[in-house]
Amino acid sequence: MAVQKIVVDPVTRIEGHLRVEVEVENGVVKNAWSHGTMFRGFEQLLKGKDPRDASYVTERVCGVCTCSHGLTSALTLDQAFGAQVPEGGRLIRNLILGAIWLHDHPLHFYHLSALDYLDVMAVAQYQGNDKGLLGVKDKILKLVQMGDTSPLTPRYEPDQFCVRDPEIVLSAVSHYLKALEIQAKAKKMCAIFAGKIPHNSSMVVGGVTKYPNLQDLDNFRTLLKEVGDFVRDVYVPDVLAFGTGPLLPLAQAGVGGFGNFLAYGWFPNDKDGKDMMFKAGVVMDGQIGKTREFDSNKILEEVKYSWYEDTEALHPSKGVTRYLADKKEAYSWMKAPRYDGKPMEVGPLARMLVQQHKPVLDLVTKYKIKPGAVARHAARAVETLLLLEHVEKWLNELYELMGKGDLKIHDTEHWDPPKEASGMGLSEAPRGALGHWIEIKEQKIANYQLVVPSTWNLSPRDGKDQRGPVEEALIGAPVPDPKNPINVVRIIRSFDPCISCAVHLIEPETNEILEFRIG
Repeated sequence: MAVQKIVVDPVTRIEGHLRVEVEVENGVVKNAWSHGTMFRGFEQLLKGKDPRDASYVTERVCGVCTCSHGLTSALTLDQAFGAQVPEGGRLIRNLILGAIWLHDHPLHFYHLSALDYLDVMAVAQYQGNDKGLLGVKDKILKLVQMGDTSPLTPRYEPDQFCVRDPEIVLSAVSHYLKALEIQAKAKKMCAIFAGKIPHNSSMVVGGVTKYPNLQDLDNFRTLLKEVGDFVRDVYVPDVLAFGTGPLLPLAQAGVGGFGNFLAYGWFPNDKDGKDMMFKAGVVMDGQIGKTREFDSNKILEEVKYSWYEDTEALHPSKGVTRYLADKKEAYSWMKAPRYDGKPMEVGPLARMLVQQHKPVLDLVTKYKIKPGAVARHAARAVETLLLLEHVEKWLNELYELMGKGDLKIHDTEHWDPPKEASGMGLSEAPRGALGHWIEIKEQKIANYQLVVPSTWNLSPRDGKDQRGPVEEALIGAPVPDPKNPINVVRIIRSFDPCISCAVHLIEPETNEILEFRIG
């Protein structure tokens, strides 16, 4: 059979602008290209600014990971300024970040990915007596009658992996609706300490600006109880039930990937940052259970296929960002970060494998789950339980600290910018390893570089023509119908790269462009 090219542009239900091309032969992906199609230019925007502006400006990089960028920028400034974050500042930073993670992970599963695994219209066949489910069924059928079933449709056509049992589907849709309420509550938790969300202004060099009172902590605890109950009783059971039940064949099929995983580690449990909730480390060449030490000096960025002026592979601290939009052979605005010369997957699965988190390893072993789309969802759910346990602990520690009557949240002695300095901030965002680097001269930003999780995962090829992690993960994916590339987007979305538009598929034999509205 002739090679067919499928173009998905833009990929929907992700954050940002992404175009993915795959070549399919005999119903299987043989080659893939990930195109980052939007130039942001934040590195240039920051040059010449007061270094203290960086934590505010970089929060605008993303409306979803806003707190992660604000924190990582603050970490970068902490190092450059020589600031020591007090215990109260550490705990509040952890609670801000923890709350936004509790918002992000359930949102990703229910609102960005679940529709790839459900035949939503199967709800019409539900014959049970559950009043709650009957109410949801009635709402959906009324939307069908009105000809507007958004946001549940439009979507790709269901395939052999889609769940069609009416009761399971209807239950999942009801949880989809409940998750909308829960993610709003998690955002409120974040705003209690961050001031507002998105784009808070609380995390700055040396700590935070929000001095809480006991009512703030009580409000946070009340919301945490509701969010925690949903995570424990609904979200995690749903993910594990789907992954070890109807989606198990897909989980065991696991497709492409290098087997290289990277985590910077984050969420400090002590003032020195030696005890991290998530550990730093790397797993190489699929050697699950063998975690190697992480060395930040081994990070380099390449630009052979990126729309930037050619340079040698550079460490981000020496990074150069000069765009070249008409560069031949280039196909992405993303650079190609590599660790020790290798493409690395980052995110929940990477964190759990680096951590060698026993519940995840036991799940993988028991059900013979391969590192793929379903495994990423499972790892994301399991780490949410781990995070929930720590958020409760940090809140209790903050209560205790406030009870002593000496709560310090900011290092006021290191607020003024140094004349010359450099700094690096490494943390974990919900989507994976996040790094910021700064160089200060004459008390102004001389250079600022960001390497974000989606740059790691969705990078183009490098100087050795090695594919990026998502490009490699797509190799071997079954696409029996080129007009319905549902497996392609399942894999892409499992990395958690969030927009909604049209998908274009090009049929190479007729050159006909087929357009579909996809939710």
